[in-house]
Amino acid sequence: MITLKGAEVSAKIKEQVLAMNGKLGGYVPTAAIVRIGERPDDLSYERNVMKRIAAYGMETKSYVYPADITEEEFFAEFQKINDDEAIDGILLFRPLPKYINEKRAEQMIRPEKDLDGICAVNTAKVFAGEKDGFAPCTAEAVIEVLKAFDIPMEGKRAVIVGRSMVVGRPLSMLMLKENVTVTVCHTKTKDLKAVCREADILVAAAGKAKMLDASFLKEGAVLIDVGINVDENGKLCGDVLWEGLEEKASAATPVPGGVGAVTTAVLAKHLAMAAERKVNR
Repeated sequence: MITLKGAEVSAKIKEQVLAMNGKLGGYVPTAAIVRIGERPDDLSYERNVMKRIAAYGMETKSYVYPADITEEEFFAEFQKINDDEAIDGILLFRPLPKYINEKRAEQMIRPEKDLDGICAVNTAKVFAGEKDGFAPCTAEAVIEVLKAFDIPMEGKRAVIVGRSMVVGRPLSMLMLKENVTVTVCHTKTKDLKAVCREADILVAAAGKAKMLDASFLKEGAVLIDVGINVDENGKLCGDVLWEGLEEKASAATPVPGGVGAVTTAVLAKHLAMAAERKVNR
């Protein structure tokens, strides 16, 4: 079994981004990271994003607001960032506090700055198969992994376990664009194991630790594990139990070190694309 390591994919994306930035005439793309509160997982992701973007020769600005900021105060500040011409892309950390209308934020963000594909315009473009819409980074990272390792997609059967707007649904559209036959599964899917065993490419994106195991794979299938969970021992794990996969899968992404490592690289690529479009418009 081939282990599909995210670091190898990120290195290829970095080459693309550096080439894109080299054509900007010295202009340095800048991303705004917008965060409310001090959640540990947000802080960890923020550090990873800032490190990645800096490594790609670009810049970030952090906009951090207290957990007790009012809704109107937050949206007033968010609008300023949205309108700032020095900002090429925005990463809004979600979920927002329950008292802040997240849909309003999604509707407000300018599509050309929407690095993680959360606004309705980018969603529509992804579902319409248009090239200039930003897809959610995790969904796009799956496609980047498959392409980087030259895993054939055209004509293949894929099963995606999970129907969220962050991964499952947009990924199904990205796969259709690659001429994959896609089935999206969820909690109401009958005989989930039988459906999964029909897949040439199985994507686990349910967000439930070790929900699937080798018995869900057909012989020689490619497994893409998108899940990032914490197991009973406090260690990071995916949606799939790794034990036994070596004898069944032809290739699989590890957790950690798989798709998650590519997600921030895709974010950086989106920033470079946003800056390129601004400079050339």
